[in-house]
Amino acid sequence: MSAISNLKPEAIWRNFDALTQIPRPSGHMEKVQQFLLDFARQAGVEAFVDPAGNVVMRKPATPGYENRKTVLLQAHMDMVPQKSPESTHNFETDPIETYVEDGWVHAKGTTLGSDDGIGVAAIMGIMEAKDLKHGPVEGLITRDEETGMYGANELPEGELNGDILINLDSETWGKFVIGSAGGLDVTATLGYQEVDNDQETAVKVTLKGLRGGHSGLEINEGRANANKEMVRLVRKAIATLGARLASWEGGNMRNAIPFKAEVVLALPQASVEGLKKLVEAQRQAIEDEYKTIESGVEFFCEPAEKPATLLPAEIQDNLVDAIYACHNGVVRMIPVYPDVVETSSNLAIINIGGGQAAIKILARSSREDMKEVVATQLESCFSMAGMKVEFSGSYGGWDPNPDSEILKMLQKIYREQTGQEALVQVDHAGLECSIILDKYPHLDVVSLGPTLRSPHTTSERFEIATAEPFWRLLTQALEEVPEK
Repeated sequence: MSAISNLKPEAIWRNFDALTQIPRPSGHMEKVQQFLLDFARQAGVEAFVDPAGNVVMRKPATPGYENRKTVLLQAHMDMVPQKSPESTHNFETDPIETYVEDGWVHAKGTTLGSDDGIGVAAIMGIMEAKDLKHGPVEGLITRDEETGMYGANELPEGELNGDILINLDSETWGKFVIGSAGGLDVTATLGYQEVDNDQETAVKVTLKGLRGGHSGLEINEGRANANKEMVRLVRKAIATLGARLASWEGGNMRNAIPFKAEVVLALPQASVEGLKKLVEAQRQAIEDEYKTIESGVEFFCEPAEKPATLLPAEIQDNLVDAIYACHNGVVRMIPVYPDVVETSSNLAIINIGGGQAAIKILARSSREDMKEVVATQLESCFSMAGMKVEFSGSYGGWDPNPDSEILKMLQKIYREQTGQEALVQVDHAGLECSIILDKYPHLDVVSLGPTLRSPHTTSERFEIATAEPFWRLLTQALEEVPEK
């Protein structure tokens, strides 16, 4: 047990601490599914893994509360596996190492997994508690939310009994979310026949040390995208130094702003010094352009083994031009909520080499028509480069209901407990609520949570002081749920 297991409220921190010991990167859910089933058995509540790989738990009402509406508490079991360049952490086998600093819980060199491990821990705390008063409670802990919301998308209809859905995947205490953006994965691919390398030498160019971040919550903060910054360098090197592209690797998660990119360029020996100067000039440009936003940027060259083959020049040029032209960042804000992003795109992942090119972008919008517009814009961009473009993983936006009964109840409890008014907001981050609502349209839905910052990055951290009031509000809400 680590130091965080002694924090308060014990019900959340003890369970979150236990969860950090279970490997649960997206795509590897077996261990955490079994962990949750074992927990439920020990807690004496019903639990099963459904056909979609979600874990469902059910706890009966406490005596005298049987006529209350059923509350469905929902979180996701997977975490984004990001680590620092020097970390040797294996997300499929190693526990997360946590530490406390200045009132926040952090992880050593990796993502923390508080997104959405804190939501899971809260559900566990409710399920095992013997001293709470509540009506019937269900827990839905979904699989692989971070990579495509697969658990929610494959959720069987007719499986759940809830009347009220409280999603526990929001990241600012004191904010109740009543709407969120939809999203769509745009994937562009191209196979090509490599050509022999007739250049004299090769250099690997690495850009790292950018902040990265959540492509929904932090897309409007002006952070640098490693793929977009790298393409500026690559295009210039091709145009002015006779460089040729051999390979490109940038980004590793569809919903994370890429903080690192690497390319291997083949070029004449006489051009190597010129490339070093270009790289240094681009590094300085990034520092200047992103002043107060990015710090600790590393952009450098090192010798590389000379590759035997390269991209054909025409395909290279078309790909580089398409990457350069690809929209990245905010498209526009919501007119009636001018501080909230409506539509955006994130140039998330680039893999080029070995005769294959693959580029993945996550497009988001709270409007279906604008989601289609930005997706078509991206399709047009990469189609002109001769790439095959496919759409997948589409999910709709969650339309806000400001007259929600559960929202008004939560606002009342928050006001009583804190003496302040809660913020009610629509988020640009994608939540599973919209997908669950498509299958269970009768649900009354609100999303809430304690405060965490920089999810999807190694700077992810959880504010300890917000755990106690979050737990207090959640447990009182369960006690005050209205009758059916």
